[in-house]
Amino acid sequence: MRDYVSLKNRDFSVCYKTHNSKANSDIVMYIRFNELGYNRLGISVSKKIGNSVIRHRFLRLVRECYRMNVGEMKQGYDIVVIARPNVVGMKCCQLNKSFRHLLHIHHLFKDDD
Repeated sequence: MRDYVSLKNRDFSVCYKTHNSKANSDIVMYIRFNELGYNRLGISVSKKIGNSVIRHRFLRLVRECYRMNVGEMKQGYDIVVIARPNVVGMKCCQLNKSFRHLLHIHHLFKDDD
């Protein structure tokens, strides 16, 4: 069973329009409060990043990063993660560090109040 619910295309647009984004050299993260009581995760990878194998690997790594951190996160948010070119060849632990950094900047950890 999945620990997250995927966003639909219209949800991506609504999340982008909130202009609530933070970024580091590896990824960009948009968040939006969704009033649903659970998180929804959306992942966007441009074809400029690489071929389908590279793009799908990034998807799997972001899902794993989310799964590793979901217990520490606040619930009720739409989270959109966008890849930057630095993610090509990145290890899971490096991506998790970038992911946690942006979660902390967005104050999405339960103890970040």
